[in-house]
Amino acid sequence: MRARLTVPDAAYGLVVLAHGDCVGGATACDCPGHRRVAALLVRAGLGTLLLDLVTREEARDRHLPFDIVLLARRLRAATRWARDETRLPVAYFGSGTAAAAALEAVALDPGIRAVVGCGGRPDLARPATLAAVHVPTLLAVGARDTRILCLNRLAADWMHCEHRVAVLPGAGSVPEDPAARDEVARLAGEWVTAHLGAARGTPVG
Repeated sequence: MRARLTVPDAAYGLVVLAHGDCVGGATACDCPGHRRVAALLVRAGLGTLLLDLVTREEARDRHLPFDIVLLARRLRAATRWARDETRLPVAYFGSGTAAAAALEAVALDPGIRAVVGCGGRPDLARPATLAAVHVPTLLAVGARDTRILCLNRLAADWMHCEHRVAVLPGAGSVPEDPAARDEVARLAGEWVTAHLGAARGTPVG
C-alpha cells in the first residue's frame, strides 16, 4: 500500500482518505481530486492520510479491488499505524470500493468517529454490516451520477445510524468532477468536525 501522511500544527483529528479501485491507473496519492480534498481538509486543521488500498499491479486483477473484506483489513492496519503516529481521533473518507471497505472496517473498530463516502460504492458492504454501522455516515454523490446515487440510497436504507445522502447539484462522478471537489471537501470537513468532539477548525474552502 502507498500512503501520504500530512499533519498540520495543532491538528484536532485525522481523516484517512482511502481509494480502492485505481480505475484508469488513478490512485489516492496521485489523483488531483483526492489531493485537492486533502489539501482543503489540512487547511481546516485536520491531518490527512492519503491511502491506496490496492496497488496498480493488483488493480490488473479486476476482482481484487472488489474484495471488500481484504480492503477493510488493510484499512484497519493503516489506521492502527496512523493512530500510533499521530494520537489523533480518526475519521474515514472513502471513494469507489473503499467506501464499502470503510463501513466494513468501522464494524470492528468502535474508535472511528465518522465516515464520508465520496461517489463510492457503500452498497458493496454486506447488508448485515450496513445495518450494524454505528458511526455517523455521510454519502456524497453527484446528481448526474444517477446509477451511483441509486446505489448509495439503497445502502442508506439499510443503515440505522445517523446518516445523510448529500446530492451535489450538477455534478457527475466525484471527486473526479473538478466542480465538485471543493464542495465535497466542505461537506466532509463539516461532517468530520461535527463528530470529532473537538472544537471546529477553520472553515473548509
